[in-house]
Amino acid sequence: MPKLSAVIITQNEERNIGRCIDSLKGVTDDIVVVDSGSTDNTEAICKEKGARFFYNKWEGYIEQKNFANDLAENKYILSVDADEALSEQLRDSILEAKGSLKADGYEMNRLTNYCGKWIRHGGWYPDRKLRLFHRDKFEWGGEKIHEAMVMKEPNARIEGLSGDLLHYSYYNISQHIAQANHFTNMTAELAVEKGKRSGMIKIIFSPAVKFIRDYIFKLGFLDGYYGYIVCRISAQATFMKYSKIRQIRKEQKA
Repeated sequence: MPKLSAVIITQNEERNIGRCIDSLKGVTDDIVVVDSGSTDNTEAICKEKGARFFYNKWEGYIEQKNFANDLAENKYILSVDADEALSEQLRDSILEAKGSLKADGYEMNRLTNYCGKWIRHGGWYPDRKLRLFHRDKFEWGGEKIHEAMVMKEPNARIEGLSGDLLHYSYYNISQHIAQANHFTNMTAELAVEKGKRSGMIKIIFSPAVKFIRDYIFKLGFLDGYYGYIVCRISAQATFMKYSKIRQIRKEQKA
């Protein structure tokens, strides 16, 4: 049976990393953790659970994940985030695929837990991800804050796996708001670098369009109270992004 390596990047993930590693045991043959300077118990937990632990200075998501891939012992890699874990069905599906590993890459659905609630609507599910791949056929690429798996060779064969990659995202609403503020800083800067502009029409109407699309047309209301919160903060993030684009361009002209 072909062997499989798991790779994880971390920074201060003591709350999540143990669950993540535990879900990989019995499925993967090698677990690599690349840390960018944790000050909590992340390192101790990783080593206690048998993962190979490395430090690498943070240079960006793409660079960090590709660095971790290079440390893997095996050709096939399962890339997971520290706040993710394999569901039992996904574990079984990976083990079944592992018997032959005929495809070059394997996709899976990601299901997000938000403040204790599984979010299945509003555009958050199935959130398809390619996370199991042959290292000679795929690598991390894309933009610095929108990393994605890209083909190193054309026409790589991709198959789907059953089961969910469980994503434990935010434990409270304040975390979500803080993250939205952080990421909209970066998305606004990237947009300005690309020459994009933001006028009052986008600032006023884009958040409303975003909320109506996610909450009504993508059925976010079916997720109850937290479905509303998710869609509301996502709409607010849209407002923040376009407002920040306008502010950055204004400051550049000053």
